[in-house]
Amino acid sequence: QAQLVESGGGLVQAGGSLRLSCTVSGFTFKNYRMSWFRQAAGKEREFVAGVEWSGAYTYYGDSVKGRFTISRDNAKNLVTLQMNNLKPEDSAVYYCAATSGYGHIKTMTGYNYWGPGTQVTVSS
Repeated sequence: QAQLVESGGGLVQAGGSLRLSCTVSGFTFKNYRMSWFRQAAGKEREFVAGVEWSGAYTYYGDSVKGRFTISRDNAKNLVTLQMNNLKPEDSAVYYCAATSGYGHIKTMTGYNYWGPGTQVTVSS
């Protein structure tokens, strides 16, 4: 059974940093592209960052470019999201997701598995 578990969320002041981790089990991690999405209260879920199978190619949403970094470790079945210079508008529930497809990595509909999410709150 596929399982994704996020960790590392919490409360941080604006300008601070957090590192989110997603540990995966139940499927062949290296065969899946991995992404982070987020959903703020009252808003639609949005793409944050994605990484392809080997980790060589990464993608970012416009609002986080230059501040967030996604990476993966296929030996540990782990994907991380380093978030720097956090802003109050980054506050949301962050979700880890896995896709075996070849569609646009920023499109939610192609994802096979999702984690339960971890809350990130940035205070001003």
